[in-house]
Amino acid sequence: MSERAAPFYCPYCGDEDLRPSEQGHGAWECASCSRAFHLKFLGLLARGVRRNDDGGDAI
Repeated sequence: MSERAAPFYCPYCGDEDLRPSEQGHGAWECASCSRAFHLKFLGLLARGVRRNDDGGDAI
């Protein structure tokens, strides 16, 4: 298994000054905008699943 991935920038302000939070696994803090956020891997998408132009799923 590989190392856990770290975010490259804050999803709120775009700054790169991120630090792991003491809140636990996947929690990060941005020193620039003082926001805290949590990242979670949900899983892999099924092969062959695409989006239609209208936003619906196509198989």
